[in-house]
Amino acid sequence: MTATASTSPAASPLRLLWHLFRYQNRIFLRNPFSAFFSLAFPVMFLLLFGMLFGSETDEAGVAVIQFIVPSMIVFAVVATTYMNLSVVVSMNRDEGILKRVRGTPVPAVHYLSARILSSVWWALVAVAIQIGVGMLVFGVEVIWRMFPAMLLTLLVGIACFAALGMALAAVIPNGEAAPAISNATALPLLFVSGVFIPLEDAPSWVTGIGNMFPIRHFWLALVDTFNPYFEGSGFAWGHLAIVALWTVVGVAVAVWKFRWEPRPGSD
Repeated sequence: MTATASTSPAASPLRLLWHLFRYQNRIFLRNPFSAFFSLAFPVMFLLLFGMLFGSETDEAGVAVIQFIVPSMIVFAVVATTYMNLSVVVSMNRDEGILKRVRGTPVPAVHYLSARILSSVWWALVAVAIQIGVGMLVFGVEVIWRMFPAMLLTLLVGIACFAALGMALAAVIPNGEAAPAISNATALPLLFVSGVFIPLEDAPSWVTGIGNMFPIRHFWLALVDTFNPYFEGSGFAWGHLAIVALWTVVGVAVAVWKFRWEPRPGSD
């Protein structure tokens, strides 16, 4: 990254942040793997599950696809925040990009903030795509009386997994290990949290593991806002509190352990 007029000392902090945010968005789109895995891959899962189970209903008569959409939204959020941030930031550190940023007039905190905000933005885009495909292709219903709860749940969840993504990036030993560690810590938890498969008949220890981590609580809170038979405003305060607590843990670990340079001998 090179300094430009927009990143000069005379530039306002907000203008600088906006410039860096747009820069990070362009980088995201220029990386086909990140764009595909974060945006297209969850949609492929939604279309696949929709074709397999789109005509089925549950015992209450609600179409199963109504609950598949929030599940795929959770998958998309985890992919665009937790998985993407942990991998990209780790690789940037090993490539010396983070170290070089600290030697430019660009404040390092602005660079990282723009990276995180870009991840949040693409998570919101992924959510919009999932809902749009669900409504247009499968007739999924958005329950407007619970829309504020859905929006708050999404914001809390996105913030949580962005913080945990930065925390993981802070403790990952090197960039080469980042994709494996990211996948190994996210994909199994997506399964034991009930995102991909129902857990009604699963052993209690499986649900017990899922309940320890934020993915399940994020999913449970979000699914309620898509359930037309759910009474009330849809705010799952207990689940949101657990997700918020994990956000605090993620921020604390990221601040405590974050490194701008590779570990010695990590090449």
